[in-house]
Amino acid sequence: MRPSARSQSFHLLLNVPAFPATPNPMATLDWIIVASYFLLLVGIVYWSSRKQATSADYFLAGREIGWFVVGCSLLASNIGSEHIVGLAGNGATSGMAMAHWELHAWIMLLLGWIFVPFYYRSGVFTMPEFLERRFNSRTRWALSIVSLIAYVFTKVSVTVYAGAVVFQALLPDTFGSPENAFWVGAITTVVLTGIYTIFGGLRAVVYTEVAQTLLLLGGSVFITLFALGKLGGWGELKAVLGENPSQFALWRPLSDPNFPWLGVMIASPIIGIWYWCTDQYIVQRTLAARNLQQARRGAIFGGFLKVLPVFLFLVPGMIGYALYQKGLLPLATEADGSLRGDAVFPTMVATLLPAGLRGIVVAGLISALMSSLASLFNSCATLFTVDIYGKLRPGRPDRELVKVGRIATGVVVVLGILWIPVMPLISKGGLYEYLQAVQGYLAPPITAVFLLGLFNKRINARGAFTGLVVGFALGLLKLGLQAAAGSGALGDSGLLYAFGTINFLYYSGMLFLVSVIVVIVASLTAPAPAPATIAGLTYSEITKEQHDETRRSIGTADILGTLLVLGMVLGIYLYFSFWLN
Repeated sequence: MRPSARSQSFHLLLNVPAFPATPNPMATLDWIIVASYFLLLVGIVYWSSRKQATSADYFLAGREIGWFVVGCSLLASNIGSEHIVGLAGNGATSGMAMAHWELHAWIMLLLGWIFVPFYYRSGVFTMPEFLERRFNSRTRWALSIVSLIAYVFTKVSVTVYAGAVVFQALLPDTFGSPENAFWVGAITTVVLTGIYTIFGGLRAVVYTEVAQTLLLLGGSVFITLFALGKLGGWGELKAVLGENPSQFALWRPLSDPNFPWLGVMIASPIIGIWYWCTDQYIVQRTLAARNLQQARRGAIFGGFLKVLPVFLFLVPGMIGYALYQKGLLPLATEADGSLRGDAVFPTMVATLLPAGLRGIVVAGLISALMSSLASLFNSCATLFTVDIYGKLRPGRPDRELVKVGRIATGVVVVLGILWIPVMPLISKGGLYEYLQAVQGYLAPPITAVFLLGLFNKRINARGAFTGLVVGFALGLLKLGLQAAAGSGALGDSGLLYAFGTINFLYYSGMLFLVSVIVVIVASLTAPAPAPATIAGLTYSEITKEQHDETRRSIGTADILGTLLVLGMVLGIYLYFSFWLN
C-alpha cells in the first residue's frame, strides 16, 4: 500500500521513518511481559510515594541512596530511547564514529573523584545553587535558565521523538496509521512517566531505574546475539564492514566532513565534562547518595556500565547494516537511497526476535524512554522550583514548591514536543548526531565556568556571568543559523551560510576557547573574591578538615574500580582502532 500524501508530508516534516504498513509484530506473550513490567513500576511508585515528607525526600530521595542504585540511575538516565534508536542508527550509517562519546566512562571518574567532593560537601540541591555559592545569585539565574532551555532542545524533544519512532515501528496499524502511532505512543508515554515522577519524586525515579537498567541491558544483549547469529558471527560482520572500512572506522581523517579525528578529540571531552560533571540531570543522582564514598563509588560503577553501550547499541546498528547488505533485513531508506539509520533498531526488534523476547526488548525500549523522561522531569522540577521560584518567593511551604515544579515540568515537555519538527533541520546525520551537535553548542560556556571556578580562585562572579551569557548567545546563534542553512533559507553560499555549516565539533572547541577568554578577561575587570567567600569551593581553598574527610572516604574498592574502568576504555580504543585493518 502506498502512503497517502498526508502521510508523506508528515514524514518529510518530522524526518520519521515511513515504515511499511505491515501487521503489528507484537504477540500476546509480548504484551503480557510489557504489562508485567508496568505493574512492577506501579509497585515501586506506590512504595516511594509513601516517603515524601520533605523537599529533600522529593528532590534528592532523602539523601539515602547507595552506590549500586546511584550507578544504575546514572546509566539509565543517560541511556534513553534516543541512545538506543539514535546510536544504533549511527552504527549503521557511520560505524564507530560516535563511540568516542560512549567511552566517556573516564569522565565519570572525574565526576566521582574531582567534582562530587565539592558538590556533596556544599549540601546543595542543584548545580546553579553551587554556582551561587561560588559566585553570586545572578550566575545561578543564568545557569538555571540555560539548563531549562537546553532540556527543551535536547533531552525532551530527542527522547520523545525516539520513543515515538519505536512505537511507529512496532504498532504501525494499532491507532489507524503510522503517524497516529507516532504521536499516540509519544504522548501516552510522556503522560505515564510524568504521573509516576510526580507522585514518587526522585526516590521513585532512581529505584525504577535499577529495574530499567537491568531490563535495558538484557534486552539489548538478546537483539545483539540474535542479529549476530543470523549474520553468521563476528567474522562475517568484519568481512562486510571491511568492504568499506573508512565508513565504519573509529578514527576519521581531517578531511572527513562529519567526524574529523581532531574535532572529535576537541569537542567530545568538552561535551562530556558538561554532561557528566555539571549537568543537573546527571549530577543529581550523586547528590542523593548517603555519603561521599557512596557517591564516588556510584560514579565509578556508572563508569563501568557506561562502557557497555558500545557493544549493546553501536554494534547492533553495524550488524543491522551488514544484514541489510546481505539482503537479510528490510530497512527503510531515504529518497536518495541511503539507509535511514533511526529505523534500524526498531526494525531489528520487529523482525528478528521471537515472541516473548520481543516483549522483553520492547519493555527495555519503553523503560529507556521512561527513565530518561523521569530523570528529566525531576531535574526540571528541581531546577525551576529551587533556583527560580524559590528565589522569587523564598520561604514557601514544601507543598507549594512541589506543585510549582510539576507545572514547570509540564511546560518544558510541551515546548520539547513543539521543537520536534525543527530537529531534522539541525542535523541530517541522524538522531544521535543531532543530540551531540546541539549539546556541542550549549556545553562549552558551562564547562568553562565550572572548570575555571574550581581550579582558579581569581575567577569571580562578573567573569562567570559574562562567560555564560556570551557563550550561550553564540551557541544559540549557531543553532539558529544551522537550522536556517538546513532548511535552505540561507541558500548555498555567503557568510551566514558558511557560519551555519561549520562542523559542530570544531565550533564546539572554538566556543569553549572564546568562553574561557571571556571568563578570564571579565574576571580581571573586577576584584578577586575574598578568600572567606570561596573557602572549600576551589581546590586552592580546601580546608585541612575537608581534605582529611575526602581522604578517609577513599577505599581500595574505589581505586581498583577506577583502574578497571580505565583499562576497559583503553582496551576498547586499542581494539577498535585497528579492527578493520
